[in-house]
Amino acid sequence: MNLFSEPKNEQMLYPEPPKMISTKDFLYYKDMMSWNLSAAKKMNWASQNCQLPDLKKEFEAAEQMHVNHYDELLKTLQQSEGGPVS
Repeated sequence: MNLFSEPKNEQMLYPEPPKMISTKDFLYYKDMMSWNLSAAKKMNWASQNCQLPDLKKEFEAAEQMHVNHYDELLKTLQQSEGGPVS
């Protein structure tokens, strides 16, 4: 391929995530887990301090969504073999 040729739009598709993740990916997982934990805590606080039943229910649903995302990220990290790779 020379400088003026068009790049090919071929993407490799992976049927499942790799068994090992890079250090960079591990750190991004860690950030995503932190964001979800923080959001879940905020939703919990909001639901505990909310007087409107409908809004309280929405805060509780949002909290559960963030907890589920956190759990899925944790499960993915636990399934990786050997932890992060440089």
